[in-house]
Amino acid sequence: MGHARSARRLARILAHLGKGATLALYIGLLSRFGRRPTRIPDMTRRWHRSLCAILGIRIRVVGSAQPGCLLIGNHISWLDIPVVGAQSEIAFLSKAEVRDWPLIGWLAETAGTLFVERGAIRIDALAGTLRKIGRDRSLMLFPEGTTSDGSGVLRFHPRLFALAQETGLMIQPVAIAYRGHADEKPDPVAPFIGDDTLLAHLLRVIRHPGLTAEVHFLAPMMIGEDNNTRRLLAERTRGAIVEALGMRPDTVPRRPSLANPARTPDAIPGPPPARPESIPTGGIAHVA
Repeated sequence: MGHARSARRLARILAHLGKGATLALYIGLLSRFGRRPTRIPDMTRRWHRSLCAILGIRIRVVGSAQPGCLLIGNHISWLDIPVVGAQSEIAFLSKAEVRDWPLIGWLAETAGTLFVERGAIRIDALAGTLRKIGRDRSLMLFPEGTTSDGSGVLRFHPRLFALAQETGLMIQPVAIAYRGHADEKPDPVAPFIGDDTLLAHLLRVIRHPGLTAEVHFLAPMMIGEDNNTRRLLAERTRGAIVEALGMRPDTVPRRPSLANPARTPDAIPGPPPARPESIPTGGIAHVA
């Protein structure tokens, strides 16, 4: 892409961020007087859709997000959030550190992102909020705990699946992939891994001639007698996503280096190795 076109795209992104900041100020002002707008989820969806259009991301969608479901997806990039968020009124679960990020954290909090402390997810408290959200929205989780290059799907950490057990919500797997406009090969620009910074990655996306994002909303899964532990839920959800993406279950994708993990808005660390992962439904108050 030429320098002039890249500069125009960057200018549009900055203007779009400015629009988001203006909306956040407006929402914050009304909220102080007890008049928080009810259209925030729809406004957020439209903001995500506009951002994808500015970045030149074409989105192919199969299926649709089902209200009242816990959406579980594989994780490749920070782009996953606007790409999926553009499709429906979806809230996201994020690590607490993101709340302190300049501008991005503020916008995410205003849009209704749920934040959790590292290593101490209070399932009981989060489940209460999720029940309210689930009446007409969905909550999106990325249980790999980090991003990868998209050539495979990392192991899903089972502890987040306690949310489905505690609330009784169905799980809807979401398979995400990025291709180039000219072919069907995985695009190397989309993954946000290793030593990437958000700004450097954004500039590469801006210079890119275009990405095609594929989002497959798969059939929801119910929790039953033969599917009632966190480990089983994690394995079967991952299996459905791997199958939808046409991958081998044992393919190991490239992930961030331990020295400098990808700073994604929703990366949540995995459970300590000694923590039991197969816990029957009911009575889960805290997952450390």
